[in-house]
Amino acid sequence: MNRNARIHALEAIACERILILDGAMGTQIQDLKLDETGYRGDRFAGWAAPIKGNNDILNLSHPDAVRGIHCAYFEAGADIVETNTFSATSIAQADYDMQLLAPEIAREGARLARDAADAIAAETGSVRGVAGAIGPTNKTLSISPQVNDPGHRDVDFETVRAAYFEQAAAMEPFVDFFLIETIFDTLNAKAAIKALLDLRAETGAVVPIMISGTITDRSGRTLSGQTAEAFWHSVRHARPWAIGLNCALGADEMRPYIGEISRVADTRILAYPNAGLPNDMGEYDETPDQTAEHLGEWASSGLVNILGGCCGTTPAHIRAITAAAKAAMPRQPAKRRRAMCLAGLEPFELAS
Repeated sequence: MNRNARIHALEAIACERILILDGAMGTQIQDLKLDETGYRGDRFAGWAAPIKGNNDILNLSHPDAVRGIHCAYFEAGADIVETNTFSATSIAQADYDMQLLAPEIAREGARLARDAADAIAAETGSVRGVAGAIGPTNKTLSISPQVNDPGHRDVDFETVRAAYFEQAAAMEPFVDFFLIETIFDTLNAKAAIKALLDLRAETGAVVPIMISGTITDRSGRTLSGQTAEAFWHSVRHARPWAIGLNCALGADEMRPYIGEISRVADTRILAYPNAGLPNDMGEYDETPDQTAEHLGEWASSGLVNILGGCCGTTPAHIRAITAAAKAAMPRQPAKRRRAMCLAGLEPFELAS
């Protein structure tokens, strides 16, 4: 099945039920208990800089482990998994002196997820999708990192756009969607959107875009100061296939902001909160049943179209969320989109 056929199949499923996204990649990687030597593997045994904590490099040093995590989430009920490419940009990889490896990391991360999706689809006969994960980088375009120099920036818009373009071009052959996620700075997200639209213009490949912001605390705003509603209006020009929120908050804390964005957005709503708030040790204590109880209520209330989990969530959480959302009808974002969906048209081209 080619990408267009997979997208059409997922469109059809999305008309009938809530789609399930995967859970946290980082949480599963932590369970591998890798030390510095473990992260390096054979290929990077002599690397000059420390690389422990560079989860994306495991696409190259431990590909079987990454593929196995994807398979575990599919087996738990995920319709779509995210690639292990959250930091697969030259900007983020510079922390490990691996900026030149960023395109290879991104390409292999996407290929591993595609391999897992195709294997599960062949085994089950059901379509499985891959979302190319595009993280915010470790730089911000809107906020100065220097308290005494508000105008200072460590990076400019074109540098961020070019890094995202490189990442997306490497992933494009393997993914069904691009997911710009964990957005704390909307200007960074705009650089990613520009990169994806530039790639679309260059290649002619229409890959739907999903966008997920991060409300950083109970102020209800992103780090760059926007409410959920303002965030939607800032990125709606991208005509996203889905928009929503992830990370920073647990489901209980996130719900009002999902409600806010669900009220105003004319596309699908995506939500994947953390497994509660971290405890004093930085760990997440919310059980699968507790998370699923919250998200099941979101589903039954008609707030969402796509549900998954972020930090602290596991395949067990995704299994519980899948069960909790099973009977709920998906949110209907607009009569026009619903009519297109039921008519079998191609809304990812016409309205994304």
